[in-house]
Amino acid sequence: MNYPKVPNYNKLINQIKTYSKHKHEYGSNNIQDILDKLHLDLEKVLKEIINLEEDKSLSKNSPDKLSLIQNLRPIGPRKIWNKLDKDIYLDKLKGAFLSRVAGCILGAPVEFDSIDQMEKWAKYNDEVFPPADYWKSTRNPFNLRYDKSDFIEYTKEGMTKVPVDDDIVYTILGLMIVEEYGNNFTTKDVGKMWLKHLPYACTAEDITLKNLKAGIDASLAADINNPFKEWIGADIRSDAFAYIAPGHPEKAASMAYYDAFLSHRRNGIYGEMFFAAAQSAAFTVNNAVDALKIGLTEIPKDCDLANDISWALEVGNTIKNYKEARQVVEKRFNGMEHAHTNNNACLTVFGLMIGGNDITKVISETVAMGMDNDCTAATAGSIVGAIVGEKGLEKHWYKNFNNTLDTYLINIGELKIDDIIKRFILQAEEVYKK
Repeated sequence: MNYPKVPNYNKLINQIKTYSKHKHEYGSNNIQDILDKLHLDLEKVLKEIINLEEDKSLSKNSPDKLSLIQNLRPIGPRKIWNKLDKDIYLDKLKGAFLSRVAGCILGAPVEFDSIDQMEKWAKYNDEVFPPADYWKSTRNPFNLRYDKSDFIEYTKEGMTKVPVDDDIVYTILGLMIVEEYGNNFTTKDVGKMWLKHLPYACTAEDITLKNLKAGIDASLAADINNPFKEWIGADIRSDAFAYIAPGHPEKAASMAYYDAFLSHRRNGIYGEMFFAAAQSAAFTVNNAVDALKIGLTEIPKDCDLANDISWALEVGNTIKNYKEARQVVEKRFNGMEHAHTNNNACLTVFGLMIGGNDITKVISETVAMGMDNDCTAATAGSIVGAIVGEKGLEKHWYKNFNNTLDTYLINIGELKIDDIIKRFILQAEEVYKK
C-alpha cells in the first residue's frame, strides 16, 4: 500500500511558532490574526479529509459484522478439544500467561525504540542483544508509566512484582468481563466494564472511552473521531479469550470480536480475532506455525491482515534474525504507522518463527525488532508459552514477580497471579460445560 506523502508539517509548525514569537518581540502587528486564520484553515482541511468518500468495494472482503466475517472464513477446525484436561491446561495456561507478562515487561522500557537505540543501550549496559533477561537499567528510571509504576520497576534489579502495563491490564479486564457477563457477553457489556474500571486509555481505546462517557452507544463508539480503529489496541486484548476457550478457536475468536468491536473496525477487529484463535490453538499444537495457520481460519480469507500474515508465514523461513524481520516489514508496510495491527502482527509471526519453541529467543528477538515491541513480544510469548507450558519458561523471567501483579484498573490494584490462574480455570470450565 502506497501511503500519501505527508509533508513535514511539524517542522513548518515549529518555524511558525518560533517566527511568531520573534516577530512579536520585534513589534510586528496582526500576528494573532494570522495564527487564528491558520488554525481555521487547518480545521477545514481536517474536516475535508474526514469527510472524503471511501471506496465501498473494499468492505466486500473486510466486513465488520460477525456473521459476514464468519461467512468469509476458510475451512477451519473451529473446536479442537472436546473436553478440558485440567492438568494439561493448567501447565499451558501458566506458560502462556507468565510468558505474555515476561514479553511485555521486557519490551516496556524500549517500546517504539529503534533497533539502533536498543543496540546502543544494551552496549551501554554491557548486556547482550537481543536481550536474554530484563534490562539492567532504564533511561529516566523514576518517570511514571501509566501514572503508577516507575520505569525502574521494569528492570531486573528494580522489579519486585509485575508493574502496570495496558497489555496486561486488558488481559485482566477481559477475564473480568467474562466473569461479570458470561462467555456470551455483548459489546455493550464490554462498554459497561470499561466505564466502570478503565481510568484512561490510549489511541482507539482513549477515543472510545471518551465517546462512551459522552453517552454514545457502544455499537457506535468506535466510529466517531477515531482514526486509530485499525491500530494494535484490540489485538493486545485477545489473550484472555484464548485462555478462557483453550482448544476452541472459534469461541475465542467470537469473544474477541465482541470485545474488539467496541473500539475497532476491519483489520483492527481481525487482529484480535486472529490472535485469540491462534492462542487458543496454541494449547493444542506443537509449534507456532500450526497455531497461526489455525488463527487464519477465523478471519476473512481475503482481508488485508490475512494476506499479510500469509505473506509473513511464506517468507518467515528465510528470516534469520530481528534485523532482517524489521527490514522486510518496513519495506512491505512503508509509511504505515508503527502502532498498526498489520505490520506488528507480521513482526510477531517472525519472532515466533525465529525462536521456535524457545521462549527466551521468541520474546528477545521480537523485542529487538522494535515498533510496538512490548505488545508484540507479549503476544508472541503467550503463543509459545501455551505450546511448551510453564516448564518451558526459565525461572529468571518470573521469579521477581513474587506472585504479584499490579494494575491501574479502578478499585482493583494488585492481584495474586495464582488467583488469576484459578479464575481463568473456572471460566474455561464454564466454556467446556456446554
